[in-house]
Amino acid sequence: MRGVSRASFADLTERLSAEDVTTAAVATRLGNELFEVVRLLDTEHGLRRALSDPGKPAEEKGAVASALLRGKITRRAEGLVVAAVEAHWATPGDLVDAVELLAVQALVLAAEADNGLDDLEDGLFRFGRVVAGQPELRSALASTWLPDGQKRGLLGALLDGKATAVTRRLIEQMVIHPRGRALTVALDLCAEVAARRREQLIAVVHTAVELSAGQRRRLADALARSYGHNVHLNIVLDPSVVGGISVQIGDELIDGTAATRLAEVRRRLAG
Repeated sequence: MRGVSRASFADLTERLSAEDVTTAAVATRLGNELFEVVRLLDTEHGLRRALSDPGKPAEEKGAVASALLRGKITRRAEGLVVAAVEAHWATPGDLVDAVELLAVQALVLAAEADNGLDDLEDGLFRFGRVVAGQPELRSALASTWLPDGQKRGLLGALLDGKATAVTRRLIEQMVIHPRGRALTVALDLCAEVAARRREQLIAVVHTAVELSAGQRRRLADALARSYGHNVHLNIVLDPSVVGGISVQIGDELIDGTAATRLAEVRRRLAG
């Protein structure tokens, strides 16, 4: 989001933070209700255009949303949606994106209430790696011919006993209602929201051997000092690394692997 949409979303985020969302149950219900609103707005194009029309008074749009949702979702969720439609958006799509991000934030609050932010981030990352490494699975989850019920069954088989309830809910949402995105992109969005909740960065670390708890702690501390933020490590065991590690934070790659050094030597010899 840019410009007016970014400012409107910042206001909505502050409003969500001000809500009395102190339990996982309350936060989960809020997130689920907001996801239902996203599905409604993505399906009813005329409604979405009407609620995001900059030419209509904010109060009128808010009244329409309130009348439509009253009694169908909690007053807390209704209030957030009304605030969203009364705000200013650069495009109708930005309105829906904002409600979706609020839903993700609500479920992140649910994970936080259960002291499960680490589990959430790890679960999203691990599932993303599984999907990235299995083209047939990725194709099945992204297909338009496989019914939603079968996709949920497939996710259950993959995640039962391996992911928290919040992690499963977010993954299911991104699979069933991807909104035109690749699944890995949608999972990254959720992970970024969780990381921002703790104001920390996510580092993807490729290493040939498993790092001990002490090594992980020292690496995270060193990166935190360098970047001025807490850093969550996502570890990828990668035999091609040969030795050393590589660390990816956003668009920045810190590469100290033997494989990279060998490749550089080969390039120089070839030249």
